[in-house]
Parts: sequence; C-alpha cells; structure tokens
Amino acid sequence: MSAGSVAVIVADEMGIPSWDLYELSIPCTVFGVPQPDLSDHWYDLRVCSAGDGDAPGGPFGITLRTPYGLEGLAGADTVVVTSVPDACLEEGRPLAPGLTDALRRAHDAGARMVSLCTGAFALAEAGLLDGRRATAHWQHTAQLAARHPEVTVDDSVLYVDDGDILTSAGLTAGLDLCLHLVRRDLGAHVANQLARRMVVPAHRPGGQAQFIDLSVPESDDAGLAPVLDWARAHLDRPLTVEELARRAAMSPRTFYRRLRAATGTTPLRWLLNQRLARAQSLLETTDLSVEKVGELSGLGTANNLRHHFLRQIGVSPGDYRRSFFACRAA
Repeated sequence: MSAGSVAVIVADEMGIPSWDLYELSIPCTVFGVPQPDLSDHWYDLRVCSAGDGDAPGGPFGITLRTPYGLEGLAGADTVVVTSVPDACLEEGRPLAPGLTDALRRAHDAGARMVSLCTGAFALAEAGLLDGRRATAHWQHTAQLAARHPEVTVDDSVLYVDDGDILTSAGLTAGLDLCLHLVRRDLGAHVANQLARRMVVPAHRPGGQAQFIDLSVPESDDAGLAPVLDWARAHLDRPLTVEELARRAAMSPRTFYRRLRAATGTTPLRWLLNQRLARAQSLLETTDLSVEKVGELSGLGTANNLRHHFLRQIGVSPGDYRRSFFACRAA
C-alpha cells in the first residue's frame, strides 16, 4: 500500500542551476526510494516538468527528461515545487506557462503543497501563500516579501508547516522539510531511521511556532559529544546544567556558550527537545502508559507530559499515539 502520491515539479522549462540538482534529488530520494523494513507503506513518486517534458540547458551538460508534464499533478496527494530559476525571480519574467493554474487546481483538489527554496515564489504567484506564513532561501526572502506583501515571510526558520502548505529555506533545509513530512505521515521512528541512513539529523530546530521543535543537530564540538551522549542515555533522571557542565569539565557559563554555539539552542531547551523525542518514540513503539512514558522520558508526571505535548506538538500524548497507530494500520 502507498503512503500517498508525491508529484515533484521541475518548475521551469528553461533549465535548472547546479544547486537545484541537489534540491531535486532530495524529494526523489526521500519519497521515491521505498524503505520496506521501515514501513509497509511508502510513497508513489512522479517527477513532472513545467515545460514539455524536457528541462534543457542544465548544468554539466545535463538535460533532464521527466516522465510527466503538468498533467502529472492530477490526483497527487502532495505536490513539491523545486526552485525556480533565477531568471524567474526578476520582475516581468513569467513562470512557465500553465504552472500557476496547475498549482491552484492541485491545491483546490486537496493536495498538500510544498515548496523548496525559491519554489515559494511559484506558490506565491499562484496566490496560495496569501495570508500565510512562509519562508525561502534567506538570500531571496526580502525579494519574496517585497513582491508578495500579502505573505508573511520569515527568514529565520528552516521551514514553515502551515498544515496543507509547507515551505522550506534553501538547499539542505529542503531535506529537513521532507523528513518532517515523513514524520507527519509515518511517525517519528520511521523518520529518525531514514535520517540515520542518510547520515543527517532527524530534525533541526527552526524556532517557529507552527512546527514541532523536537531535536537539534549533532554537535560539531567534539568536546561536547560525550556528555550529550551520556545525557541522552540518562533522560529518565533529573539533569541540570551544572551537572552536565561538570561532566564536560567546564564551567556552567562555558558549557552554555559552547552548547549554544554548537547546536543553536540552550541547554534546557536541548534537554526538553530530547525528552520530547524520547516520549514520541516510546508512544509509537510501546504500549507503556502515559505515566510511564513521562517517567522514562524525564518529563515527570502524566500531566507534565501532556502539557509539553500540547504546547510543543499541538496534540495530547494519547491523540499522538492513536494517530500514529492509525497511520500504521491504514
């Protein structure tokens, strides 16, 4: 059975810059390569061109021929728009003929709409971002805001999840968003295992209210790695910044500064995110009571666990568990 159909659009017939080969490969790899040992349900992928099936003039002498044109969007559960070429960002340079109409039709038919990097310009041109929060590559967010003042543009996040429309920043942020979609569709365990196979963090924080801020990148600070690994193995016990600093042989102030520099978050937020991630995994993979999940994740009582789930994730632990098992049984 399928987890849903995903149509990935090469957004212009004039060709793709070299960095867009990378961005195009992200949804193809995440959604197009089945992982039967992780989930019986995976995605049906189709790659569509906004032109006549070819995207000529690509980098390194590459010409991209896709199996579908814009008709491939029909019936898709998710539509992913990759970056538009730089020429399309210039005033007066239109997008590929028919692209905006095809995007509107797909959205009206109930498809979940996703943009990577400057693909947000295509969604905005179609009017799908009006009154919504969105993001794009930081080099283009000011331009996006100026051209589409009806869109609330946030240049501080990796991606924005606005329910049926999601937008990401550039390059690797597209991978963050695609893994987030797998997490939404198939659960944290599947997304975490897939991320591990791709040798990337399962989720990086973005500082936005609309999506779940559960974990942070692995530290590039070799001096912090042992103490962070130790903390992850002892989340069920009370942990303080002072204790972690002592184990790292640092002062609390130095530990705070080093962790913030390496992960982009504070020690207390890092601990909370790790505990929420542990709670998610326990809810998905065990039948333990909510009380026991709270205890083992270090979040304490069932009431405290519910408080953090509702605040950070938007659902109760019970609803999260039910939705995950419903997805597995579908």
